[in-house]
Amino acid sequence: MTKNSWLACALLLSSGAVACARAPIGPSRDLTPGIELVHVKGGCFLMGTAPGTPGGPEEKPAHEVCVNDFDIGKYEVTQGQWTAVMGSNPSHFKACGSECPVEMVSWNDVEAFLGKLNARSGGQGAPGPYRLPTEAEWEYAARSGGKAEKYAGHDTDVTSVGRFNAQGSNLQPVGGLAPNGLGLHDMSGNVWEWTNDWYQATYYALSPRDNPTGPATGDHRVVRGGSFGDEAFDLRTSYRNFLPPDYRSMSKGFRILRPATARSR
Repeated sequence: MTKNSWLACALLLSSGAVACARAPIGPSRDLTPGIELVHVKGGCFLMGTAPGTPGGPEEKPAHEVCVNDFDIGKYEVTQGQWTAVMGSNPSHFKACGSECPVEMVSWNDVEAFLGKLNARSGGQGAPGPYRLPTEAEWEYAARSGGKAEKYAGHDTDVTSVGRFNAQGSNLQPVGGLAPNGLGLHDMSGNVWEWTNDWYQATYYALSPRDNPTGPATGDHRVVRGGSFGDEAFDLRTSYRNFLPPDYRSMSKGFRILRPATARSR
């Protein structure tokens, strides 16, 4: 199944069918409702902004982080995929079409989406649990598996991999620009992507090495990647932004992750 066939699958699922959810689980396989995942082999990398490199203090110190294997969305979750699960489309840019990223969704809204997605895939469908990526998982994936990439897929040419304000302040369908080294699209630009972590400006100085999950509590959740309305500086793989979990805007979306350990369930 490709990203263009999600609607047929969603229609089958909404009628009670399960056939389109029975595909083998593995790299670049589809899951309810047609969200394609890419397998990412875990490893260790230098997270954050290296000394002497432009970046805010919240991006420092650069520190070694190791993450386990996981499967992550090849694309940002689309308006059509959101509608198939939630029954309505909250997006501002509805005219952009069903293959444009869903936006106007808060972190809390995304958690509700994930709850429904996990509930409907608990039977004969693809296994849960699906969740948002941690900051560390997101940055590792954006950097094509932990490489020293300024943007997600390129170290200098942001225009080839990221949608930002110099190209016009409009959303575009997912997958319109070149992928990064893992085959993931739009991790720089298009819409900001919610992560699972609470935000703390000084967290990098305290972060554990293995599979960090962020502070235990907080007031804001981390968003990553920049958007169509931002400067190229905000599209850097190390850039950290943060917002209240109930915040919605036309430039905030997400992609989903499934721990590799869930593939055998």
